[in-house]
Amino acid sequence: MRLVHHDAATGRFRLRLETPSDLWRITRFVHPGEVVGASTTRRDPEAPPEVAGAERTRRRVFLSVRAEQVEFHGFSKHVRITGPIVEGPFDLGRHHTLDLGEGDELSVTKPSPSAADRTILDEGLHGADDPTVLVAAVDWGDSSLVRLRGRAILPVADVRRTIAGKQFERGQSEKDRATYRDELVALLRREGSGATAVVIVGPGFLKEELQRRIAEVDPALHRKVKVYSTSESGRAGVDELLRSGRASEALRGSVAAEEAEAVERLVRGLAGGRRAAVGAAEVAEAVGAGAVETLLVSESLLGDPTVGPALDRARASRVRIFVVRDEGAAGRQLGALGRVAAILRYDWTSAAPATGSTGPPRGGPRSGASAP
Repeated sequence: MRLVHHDAATGRFRLRLETPSDLWRITRFVHPGEVVGASTTRRDPEAPPEVAGAERTRRRVFLSVRAEQVEFHGFSKHVRITGPIVEGPFDLGRHHTLDLGEGDELSVTKPSPSAADRTILDEGLHGADDPTVLVAAVDWGDSSLVRLRGRAILPVADVRRTIAGKQFERGQSEKDRATYRDELVALLRREGSGATAVVIVGPGFLKEELQRRIAEVDPALHRKVKVYSTSESGRAGVDELLRSGRASEALRGSVAAEEAEAVERLVRGLAGGRRAAVGAAEVAEAVGAGAVETLLVSESLLGDPTVGPALDRARASRVRIFVVRDEGAAGRQLGALGRVAAILRYDWTSAAPATGSTGPPRGGPRSGASAP
């Protein structure tokens, strides 16, 4: 995301959307009631009355609408912002939909951006350029390929085949394995050519065999390949890799990988008893105590007034705020913990009673806290 211009007097931001993740970000940055403008097309009301409405010439104009609906269409990679026209050469008061994609510019009038708004904006302005990483979690007969770009985890292919056992005669097992390996190599070569990195994981030796074969047939792709071990293959293997953080160097710049790793760190902190806080009340207390390293908040909670003060104070204290998408395993885990939580910089125990937190009840007292 690029900040083209910011008018501090009016609060108008002019932004360019440069990556698929920017489309996700802008739907969280724009709120109902705010004025959003962009170049768009609309039927010319000055066309002769005898011309049917459907045939009237569409003119390209700059229109501003007061947002009523903001929708992200991930499949088509477009954002649609609908509302009545408040600025433009004609049709004031009539409804219009701004359809935005990668490369488009828009203006958003936001005189007093909240801490959540600033967090989303900062992520877009200072983040990486959404490198594309191809991840393959493989094993004989059960493999999955996904593409990571920014916050998106896009399925590429699930390759499930029946592999004959070694007890079969005439080498059928070897034939099946060779066919399966060649199918995966072809997929990796096709999908990995435009990727920044290719990560192959799995529980057995197939990943090393694929790496050797790629070195033979495609040296350029081989230079991008990194191999790591996981206990599972398929989509479960992909999720395990993202949670583990073991491939952080290869996955550098992938917000989806960082998101999964952050929630996993939170869960480990909870297991330790004193390195995590959950729920709005406990997180606010931890922020006030200066104990928070990273504050995690679900995207659906960004506009909630109960967490706004904690976000404002965290931002003023230069605490890192990480917005977690609701969809996906990481979002579901955070949702089960009350949708707002914090990874702590040091051992800390809440002074508030356990019932003061909006998160789920703990299984027992924190380490260092006396039981009732």
